Amino acid sequence: MSVDRVEEAESAGESEAVATAAATAVTYYPIAPGVRLNVRSGPGTGYGVVRVLAEGSKVPIYCQTPGTTVTGPYGTSNIWDNIASGEYVSDSYVHTGSDGYVASRCS
Repeated sequence: MSVDRVEEAESAGESEAVATAAATAVTYYPIAPGVRLNVRSGPGTGYGVVRVLAEGSKVPIYCQTPGTTVTGPYGTSNIWDNIASGEYVSDSYVHTGSDGYVASRCS
């Protein structure tokens, strides 16, 4: 094994450690009580429903992005929360304790 290959392997291990640390720092937020929430493939009501969250669910918010304006239990908002790869929910159904962004903008 060459020295270059060893350095690459060590760098990959460090990247995994950073990714693991970032994943453990994610905060989970409750969805509105008594609501079964549609999870959509994009940030808006025009996107297809990919699954439905059960009542009492909590969701991670990895990033947030503007989209369709929706009125829900927590007000009216155009903010959509990215809860998994290709999965978005309207922030107006998520209790974040804020009317604005609580996570970075999705790129």
